[in-house]
Amino acid sequence: MATTVEGSVGKWRLIWPFFLIFGFHSLAIFLFTRGFLLTRTELSSYSNCSDLSFSPCAFQNPPPPPPPVNSTTAPHPPNPPDSYCWTRPAVDRLVIIVLDALRFDFVAPSTFFEEKKPWMDKLRVLQKLASGERSSARIFKAIADPPTTSLQRLKGLTTGGLPTFIDVGNSFGAPAIVEDNLIYQLAKNGKRVLMMGDDTWIQLFPEHFQKSYPYPSFNVKDLDTVDNGVIDHLLPSLYKDDWDILIAHFLGVDHAGHIFGVDSTPMIQKLEQYNSILESVVDVLKNLSSPGGIHENTLLLVMGDHGQTLNGDHGGGTAEEVETSLFAWGPRSPPSSVSSILDANICTLDLDGEKMCVGTLQQLDFAVTIAALLGIPFPFGSIGCVNPELYALSAGTWDRRRMRSDVSALWSDLEAWIQNYAKVLCINSWQVKRYIDLYSTTSVIGLPVEDLHHVEELYKRAQANWSSVLNTICLSESGVHDEILDSSVSALQWHVKAYSSFLGSVAKLARSAWTEFNLPLMGTGLSFMLASILIHIFTVRRVHSFCQPYLLEQPSSGILVRFMCAFILVAIRAVTFLSNSYILAEGTVANFLLATTAIGNVWRSMAIGKLGTDELVFLILNIIIRFGIGFGTSKQTAGFVSFLGIDERHHLWMVFLDILPIIFLALLAVLLYKSISCIHCGRYLMCSMITATVFCYILIAAHWISESWTMVNSPAVQDIGRNLAPQLVYAIGFGLLILSVFCRIWDMKESSNATERLTVSTVAMLSTWSSTILLLLGRQGPFVAIISVIGAWCIIRSQKEGWRASLGGLVHDPVSVTQWSLLAVCLFYFSGHWCAFDGLRYGAAFIGFDQFNIFRQGLLLAIDTFGVSHILPIVSLPFLITFQYHSRKNDKVKTAVLLNLTQIFLIYGLATAMTTTLTVICVFIQRRHLMVWGLFAPKYVFDALGLLLTDALICLASLYYY
Repeated sequence: MATTVEGSVGKWRLIWPFFLIFGFHSLAIFLFTRGFLLTRTELSSYSNCSDLSFSPCAFQNPPPPPPPVNSTTAPHPPNPPDSYCWTRPAVDRLVIIVLDALRFDFVAPSTFFEEKKPWMDKLRVLQKLASGERSSARIFKAIADPPTTSLQRLKGLTTGGLPTFIDVGNSFGAPAIVEDNLIYQLAKNGKRVLMMGDDTWIQLFPEHFQKSYPYPSFNVKDLDTVDNGVIDHLLPSLYKDDWDILIAHFLGVDHAGHIFGVDSTPMIQKLEQYNSILESVVDVLKNLSSPGGIHENTLLLVMGDHGQTLNGDHGGGTAEEVETSLFAWGPRSPPSSVSSILDANICTLDLDGEKMCVGTLQQLDFAVTIAALLGIPFPFGSIGCVNPELYALSAGTWDRRRMRSDVSALWSDLEAWIQNYAKVLCINSWQVKRYIDLYSTTSVIGLPVEDLHHVEELYKRAQANWSSVLNTICLSESGVHDEILDSSVSALQWHVKAYSSFLGSVAKLARSAWTEFNLPLMGTGLSFMLASILIHIFTVRRVHSFCQPYLLEQPSSGILVRFMCAFILVAIRAVTFLSNSYILAEGTVANFLLATTAIGNVWRSMAIGKLGTDELVFLILNIIIRFGIGFGTSKQTAGFVSFLGIDERHHLWMVFLDILPIIFLALLAVLLYKSISCIHCGRYLMCSMITATVFCYILIAAHWISESWTMVNSPAVQDIGRNLAPQLVYAIGFGLLILSVFCRIWDMKESSNATERLTVSTVAMLSTWSSTILLLLGRQGPFVAIISVIGAWCIIRSQKEGWRASLGGLVHDPVSVTQWSLLAVCLFYFSGHWCAFDGLRYGAAFIGFDQFNIFRQGLLLAIDTFGVSHILPIVSLPFLITFQYHSRKNDKVKTAVLLNLTQIFLIYGLATAMTTTLTVICVFIQRRHLMVWGLFAPKYVFDALGLLLTDALICLASLYYY
């Protein structure tokens, strides 16, 4: 059986505190999360046509009979064709083409940017329309609200609200939207909606589409299945008259970004493919837009749901992620007066030397603007503002016959449009005001009273004298005086500004104070975290008291100095989380602290005249890590290619870069063999482990070769390497895990050398996990692994005999454990991860699989994310003591080994708990910070999960190693 602790210290007396601390941390994080990540209250009220009878905005009330106010019942029958709801419809049909992760510079001409990039100017059809038909086509920079995950953006686009941070957790299993939304209003008011593409729409709106062609969207390695499915149905559907709203959601650009990055050949190929598709769509719409044609009054929207970083990721709040594009075009052109509204934008010359202007649109405004154009009620929870540029771009908003404007013939087109737009904004403001009033009275906490008073005053100011403006317009209809006409136009312009100011203030209020924080729950969770720290410290002291009978000598004051050094290192890293800038630079901060310890080791060795190579190697290694963090986030070898200035067209260099990871992989196999060559315990287990691990390395190399673009592969190699080889690696890793646990439980033979048994168990556990983690990390995996092996070896070697003697023999050096922890943090960033949802490497979840399974892909994604930062560092912690008792073989040493290992686990867990506690405190303080959802909340989520994983792994490791 596993080695037990003799004497008065039993094995379970050392193990149960780990589970107690785990329980405290779980309870603390649960309570704090419940208080911090609350979603906004989703009201069950829906907008209805008859609601406008309660509004002071309409010239005359719409015809439908009034149903119950704020009704939550099933959709009402559609209105008669000649009726309308809140606004007169300006558009008959709408084609929405969503290009997922569409960056702004994918659409806007390269002349708008300082430097031209390879991915720019690929969607030329949109640029030519925007410059050649300036009165009916326009490119907009659409600004999304973070977090920029696809589910949240679709929810925000259709509800007109601000989905909260907690919705990110539903990105892989979207629940149906139950609050009022644009799709619901379309179906409710008799609009026939056709959807094709990303199946997330079906999950969000399971019963609202008349016809749909969904395709699975989570396999980011698949660039073509969804797009090809959309292409098969898009063009044929444009010739049919069985729909009113067509939604086509392409995913190729998003997936190409996740796997290859923006600056890649697959990305450019996808953009060129989209350009060809859009050319065909525009041709069909033009051909069928003649008077009486089915697309005579159709509006085309080509838009993105969010942007993406150069690395192809999204989820955060950087400019690259929140800035996407929206292109609008209609076959009919509004009158020339539209230029006075549209040309007040950023304008420059395009590639053809033609003038082009680019507008700006908040995605928050999308739902209410589309509702106003289609003549349906605005979603009840919408807080957006009808965008004047997009609204004016539709010729229907200028058509007096269609809009049935009753204004005097003396009014110009522009003046008539302003009158119509002022009425729309009045309805818009009234809708937002009634939503804010109901939300404040029904939600648990509501909105700040001072802010509510402010927006109330703005609304009263905007609504003041509206009735007199209506009377003035009525007088102008009889053509009494030109002065009355001019006065009414000026009044309408003033009201437009006032309503816009009110709506802008409400949006600003929502962005700053939307989330409801339950301070009692947050405070209770923080209290439990602080209590867990005290329990942790008490446990460390308790284990130290167990060590007293085994000490070679009483510890000197050096132990206090070392503990203070370790505490300062952890504290400095933790307090930096108060700054959003330092959160972004966390990897660099951890590397700086680790390099500081390396310089301290060099200085100490020079002081005693025994400067060793391990101190210098560790210092050089930190320099490598520092540069590696800078480009470690690049896709596969792209970061090294750009860093070294290698041209991808040089075939030999690219082949060398493909072979280099395999060379490192072979080097790892040699290091593994060397590590067990001197072990005499468990030879059969070690031989099995090394054989299985080397075989896994061969399978990993085969997988890389099968996916290489520079090597010619036969179909058999591709079939085996693409999915079969990774699946065999996973299966072998799981089999090794079962074998190592089985051998640990049933090995009844007591070894005379406890350290050697501990080494065997540690090597076995590393072999179990290493193959899977290396495979998921990609081609950078072997290099990261070698860096970690060298770093760990240097930390182990830095524990000089003199320090161990001065610390009292059994008391372990806390600085070395802190170095181990800091190295794990550095490797997290070095391997291309960071604490944000756009830092998740979704492509790793599909290595070996083409189909999506939330549990399987979730597990692989978790292993990839926390493999080098949590799993491997914790299971390898016993190496810190294997050299201390290498030559001792008495029973007393068996107890000393476990006591020393317990100290290491406790110190490592304490360092993690302290940083997480500071993260909790920082989040509590910064809960109203502008970047709370973009930076602080993701950091909290990653640290909280990391702490729970650390506790769980330590608990399991104690059961396994003890």
